[in-house]
Amino acid sequence: QVRLVESGGGFMQAGGSLRLSCAASGSIRSFNTMGWFRQPPGKQRDLVASISSGGYENYAESVKGRFTISRDNAKNTVDLQMNSLKPEDTAVYFCNAVYYGSRGPNFYWGQGTQVTVSS
Repeated sequence: QVRLVESGGGFMQAGGSLRLSCAASGSIRSFNTMGWFRQPPGKQRDLVASISSGGYENYAESVKGRFTISRDNAKNTVDLQMNSLKPEDTAVYFCNAVYYGSRGPNFYWGQGTQVTVSS
C-alpha cells in the first residue's frame, strides 16, 4: 500500500507565498514521477507541476516562473513552492505519484489540501 500525506496550504493574500509538502510512505520506495494537481471549485483537476526521478520538471503555463517543484528521492517527498500567488490559484491541491510497474502505470493520490488566495 502507498500513502501520500500533504501538508502546508491555507489562506494567503495575493502576492504572498505558500509551500506545500507531500510525503510518500508504503511499499514503493521510488516513484517515476511525483507532482501536484489542483482542482478549483466546480472545475476539473489539472496538472500544476511534476518532476521525474531524474529531476526533469514540467509546469503548467499559468504557474511558470511563480511555482517551483522539488523532490527528495531519499525521503520520498515532493514540495511545491508557490510565490506571487494569485486569486486564480485558489483550489484544492493534490499530491500525485506515478509508478511504472510490470503492468503499466499506477497512480497514487493524496487527500488534498486547500489553498485560498484573496485579492
